[in-house]
Amino acid sequence: MPNVEFGCLPTIIGSMPHTNPQAACEAITHYLKDIPAWPQLPKRSFLENMYVQFSQGFPGVVVEENRIYVDRSRNLDKPLEELYAAYLENNIDKYPVSPDYAAGLHSFLALKNLSPRAVKGQITGPVTWGLTVTDENKRAIIYDDVLGDAVAKLLRLKASWQEKKLSQISKNTIIFVDEPYMAAFGSVGVMLSKERIISLLEEVLGGISGLKGVHCCGNTDWSVLLDTSVDIISTDTYNYAQSLSLYPAEVKKFLDRGGTSAWGIIPNDEQSLAKESVASLNDRLEEAMAPFTKKGIGFKQLITQGLLTPSCGLGSIATEEAARRVLELLAELSIRIRKRYM
Repeated sequence: MPNVEFGCLPTIIGSMPHTNPQAACEAITHYLKDIPAWPQLPKRSFLENMYVQFSQGFPGVVVEENRIYVDRSRNLDKPLEELYAAYLENNIDKYPVSPDYAAGLHSFLALKNLSPRAVKGQITGPVTWGLTVTDENKRAIIYDDVLGDAVAKLLRLKASWQEKKLSQISKNTIIFVDEPYMAAFGSVGVMLSKERIISLLEEVLGGISGLKGVHCCGNTDWSVLLDTSVDIISTDTYNYAQSLSLYPAEVKKFLDRGGTSAWGIIPNDEQSLAKESVASLNDRLEEAMAPFTKKGIGFKQLITQGLLTPSCGLGSIATEEAARRVLELLAELSIRIRKRYM
């Protein structure tokens, strides 16, 4: 693993509340000069919903009105054969993400005069995609051996394609695999073994040659995600700080092998946002780090091997002004911490 010392630089999870891709890119690049990310714009179109955005080319996929599903009644042999052939040949250009599915990505790629330290992208994870997208009988695709496997292979190709595009902006790329459904791991809703989850994730992570992260915005069994080849673990520190602190030994091992913890410390809802300041968020972050320092992880290591992010995506936030406020707090908190401790 490359040992990258981010020193609590800021970046975002991905989604923004904008419908105009240029405006979203402008806000991101204004505040996040070091590690900008391309914006997902779910309010612009249903095609930018995180479950739809990376679905192009999946065998039998149907997107109509506000629904996505896989039609098993179609003959899926040929499209499956094509997908597996592309996978085996690593033909990543066969499964791009087109502008109507990711206007923010294509606007971002067209930007001039960027010279960031790194650039970030994101893709929906195979567990979340496979549990959300169902066949016509409402059965989650992930429980089908062939199609569940195909999900991870398609997402791997999409992640590789995206990384190749982003490397035009910076050779230092970061791709997050977003797995909100990992918060349900271990519940009756998710009948998947730890081994199955790790193998699906590793399939996608294997297509990423730069830094690879996993984001989960809730309580989860972090030992599962820390057991993968991931370089960055991204958590909702604002709402679930205690979640990661239950795994101090695993976190220590992860950091000692050069891993990065992305602390999602800026809230992504207006109510919480209204009552926070840079100082209060700084206190909250140090409080979230305290359980680790008590378990023998140095505070300096947590800062050095840290990134700062919002608690989750900003696509659900009500206004563009509120999203800018999140970015402003994020940038200012990073400056404060870096001045103080770096």
